[in-house]
Amino acid sequence: MSGQEPVIVTEQLQKSYGEVEALKRVSLTVNRGEIFGLLGQNGAGKSTLIKILLGIVRKTEGSATLLGEPAGRSDVRRRVGYLPEDHQFPQYHTGASLLHFYGQLYGMSRDDRRRKIPEVLETVGIRKRMDSKLRTYSKGMKQRLGIAQAIFHDPDVIFLDEPTDGVDPVGRKELRELFEKLRDQGRTLFVNSHLLQEVELVCTRVAILQRGEIVRLGTVADLTRQEGRFVIGLAPGQELPADEVIRLGYRLEKAGAFWEVVVNDPTDIDRVLELVSARGLKLRHLVEKKQSLEDVFVRETDQNAPGTDERSRKQRGGR
Repeated sequence: MSGQEPVIVTEQLQKSYGEVEALKRVSLTVNRGEIFGLLGQNGAGKSTLIKILLGIVRKTEGSATLLGEPAGRSDVRRRVGYLPEDHQFPQYHTGASLLHFYGQLYGMSRDDRRRKIPEVLETVGIRKRMDSKLRTYSKGMKQRLGIAQAIFHDPDVIFLDEPTDGVDPVGRKELRELFEKLRDQGRTLFVNSHLLQEVELVCTRVAILQRGEIVRLGTVADLTRQEGRFVIGLAPGQELPADEVIRLGYRLEKAGAFWEVVVNDPTDIDRVLELVSARGLKLRHLVEKKQSLEDVFVRETDQNAPGTDERSRKQRGGR
C-alpha cells in the first residue's frame, strides 16, 4: 500500500531440510506500525519463518529483509526484540537482574539499564516483584517478564511468540493495550499465537500458513467477512416475502426474529431492500454477517497436515 514503509519483506522465501520443504515460496510484506499475526498449525512453518527473519536459521532460496537490510545482520538484530515460546530464564535471577543481563547484551549503558528497569516492569505490571526471584513467579508473571525483555531496548520490530500464553483474561487485556500503544509509537509487532480471539482483537493483518505456504493473507475484517450474507430484521409482526426473495435468485433462511439472506454479490442486497420498501415493510436491522477468525482458520487448514517446522521435526526425531 502506498505511503507505508515496509519493515519485513520476504520474496519467494524457501527453506528445506533435506527433502522436507518447511517454507515454500513465501512472499509477504509487513509495514511499520502494524501488528501482524501469523497463524498456522503445529508444523506449518511459523517458527522456521521467524527464525529466518531473526537470522537464527538460514534460508534455502528467496530473500528476506528486515528494516531494509538482509535478515540476520548483527546491526539489524540490535533493533529487534524477541519473545520466544517456552522461554526458560535462569531461576536464580530476579526480574531486575534479568533485565540488567539482557540490557548488557543489547549494549545499553548501566545508567540506561537502571533507569529503564522499573519503567518497563511497571509497563508490564510486575514492578512490585522486580526484586523477587524468578522461581517465585507464576507462569503469567514470567510471560510478562519475557515481554519486558523483548521491549527493554526500545526495538523497532518486536517478534512475539505466544505472548499471552499463561496470562489471565485481565492480563491479556492489559497486554493488548500495551501492544496497541507500541503500535501507536510506530513500532512493528509480529505475533505468532494459537489464541485466535486475541489475534482477531489486536492484529491489523493476518497470514495463515499451511504446509509452508501462505493460504490466506489480509486484514482481519476482510478475512472474516462473509461475502453476500446479510441479516435483516423487520418491525414486529412483519414478514419478509420469502417467495419473492427466492424468485430473485437468492437463498433465504429464518433465524429467530431475523432473516438471513444470501445474495450472489453484496450489491445485490439493494434489490432485496427495494422489495422491502415496495411492500411497505419497515426495516429495523441490516448487517453484513461475519465469521470468526477461528472459522476461517479451521476452514483453511488441514487437520492432518504433516509437520514441517523445527518443533515438529524434533518431535519426529529429525535434526
